[in-house]
Amino acid sequence: MPPDRLDASPRLTLLGTRVDLVTPAEALRLMRQFATDGDVHHIITLNPEFIMAARNDDAFRSVIEKADLVLPDGIGVIWASRLYGHPLRERVTGVDTVRALARFAAEHHLRPFLLGAAPGVAEEAARILQAENPGLEIAGTYVGSPRIDEEDAIVSLVRAARPDFLFVAYGAPKQDLWIARNSERLHVPLSMGVGGTFDFIAGKAQRAPAWMQRAGIEWLHRLIQEPWRWRRMLALPRFALWVLIERCFQRR
Repeated sequence: MPPDRLDASPRLTLLGTRVDLVTPAEALRLMRQFATDGDVHHIITLNPEFIMAARNDDAFRSVIEKADLVLPDGIGVIWASRLYGHPLRERVTGVDTVRALARFAAEHHLRPFLLGAAPGVAEEAARILQAENPGLEIAGTYVGSPRIDEEDAIVSLVRAARPDFLFVAYGAPKQDLWIARNSERLHVPLSMGVGGTFDFIAGKAQRAPAWMQRAGIEWLHRLIQEPWRWRRMLALPRFALWVLIERCFQRR
């Protein structure tokens, strides 16, 4: 049976970084519980770039380890799970998760707050989410930045809005370090770093066609759209190489 609590779901450690082996449906079930259990929770969407960054950043790796749920985003994580004998069929992507939570919020009178991205992007993403989900109330949107000297003002703004969900689009690792530093005083039941999700929802960036997503080459589509990302994309072959090396040593 699918897990109905986090400690029932299996975990995998990839190059020293934890990931929870959940399907999209299982992840959504857990996050629905998080939204109403009276505590604060931090959700991370993990991809190979995160894992390679965490190898060189102890603070980021610690934040991932302490998060309430680490979602298997990125086709490289799915490939690695199969190599380690814990095959996952599907990614749990930030875009799909935000849209699923927006549907849940509209049905249960919960309110998300959209923080980050470029000026105007969060507002457009909020408008589209409301159009997709009649009755959805957006608690607020704000650009801001992950700079420490802005934290008090942003925390005050978010607390005054009293959202149920907080989606933070400052990019990794900044967005998740920001959430980890501020989650206790934000008092938001569920906070999640979402990277470029607002850009995709707002139409500022185009998701790969479904066939490219199924084939595991969504990264190529994004690289064609945003060639300046090529340096960051180098994390993908480095990740694959280190996973193969680690797996070989484990087998020996």
